[in-house]
Amino acid sequence: MTEPRRLTTLQLTHQGQGAGSTQSIYSLSRELAQRGHRVLVGCPVGTLLARMVAESPTLEHVPLDFRGTRHVAGQIARVMVDRGVDVVNSHATRDRRALTWLRWRGRLPQPFVVTRHTMPLTSPPELIAVGLTADRTIAVSAAVASALRRRLHPAGRLRIVPNGIDLERIEGEPASHDLAAAQAVLGNTGKPVIVVVARRKDQEILVRALASLERPVTLAFVGIEPDRELTDAERAVPPRHRIVYVPFTERPLAFYRFATIAALPSRIEGLSQALLEAMSLGVPVIASAAGGNPELVYPGETGLLVPPLDSAAWTRAVERMLSDDAFRARVAAAGRELVRSEFTVPRTAERTEVVYREAIGRRRLLAGERSR
Repeated sequence: MTEPRRLTTLQLTHQGQGAGSTQSIYSLSRELAQRGHRVLVGCPVGTLLARMVAESPTLEHVPLDFRGTRHVAGQIARVMVDRGVDVVNSHATRDRRALTWLRWRGRLPQPFVVTRHTMPLTSPPELIAVGLTADRTIAVSAAVASALRRRLHPAGRLRIVPNGIDLERIEGEPASHDLAAAQAVLGNTGKPVIVVVARRKDQEILVRALASLERPVTLAFVGIEPDRELTDAERAVPPRHRIVYVPFTERPLAFYRFATIAALPSRIEGLSQALLEAMSLGVPVIASAAGGNPELVYPGETGLLVPPLDSAAWTRAVERMLSDDAFRARVAAAGRELVRSEFTVPRTAERTEVVYREAIGRRRLLAGERSR
């Protein structure tokens, strides 16, 4: 049988709030739709992803209630049949559990693909069970794939498909009110601005690095509010520095327009959407040497890498970046070129299509073997 040119895909996540994976899922879904596929996005009502999908003329939102594996599995099974889904792609924990439960009970004949967006924290027994059940697993970086293999994920069903950046979104000029709001928060102090766009990760390490940093800076944490650990770390920060917190915003790109450096102190990155965004905009980056970060940041070439949890190393990296304008411009340009040539959404969608076709082929082969 000839493979259908146009697929109906169901993208699933029980999450969909403010995280890099939300933007990744939306960008992939929209690109697949632009390539001629019908794309359904199953996620809870009221999430950021649900709102983004509702505003897109090419995507269809499928409201799902993930309170209880069997309950949501039943909903997914009905959608698969009623909407004629050709392949389902899980992006988070509860949805992959629901799909695994359906497959074990013989209620999921369609191809089942898992995308792992972060370094795996799943227990090895569950990871192996899902890995043996899914037809294919996509890792968004080589680091994620290596971590999965170390936990005994079946290597033959594992594929690496890096996240991509939506250049149309990146190149769009932020609204004037977003730019004004960002500038108002950052102030007009003349200090270099270090921006961290991320949920709560290891931001306190960067705060501690300020104690030994001689050059005054403004450090802006976009996406979090201060907690006890951050407040405690701030007590050692000299008054020459300024730290600001910006609660989660759905439009963080305006802050990069004022950034001297973009930083990402974290330990479990899959392939950071925040780094992709900053680099694509030509902002020089410093990141922890962890997870998929080294696949984007080549030390001294496209940015700087710092050992995780080493505040002194962060101080040195910031000092180097701020003290050498030519170096900063060079790594910014190289990072921009790398991301815009190698990490785009069209490339991600093309590679994802290949994985979907493999999963479809596997299902057909198994069905044929059972019929003989």
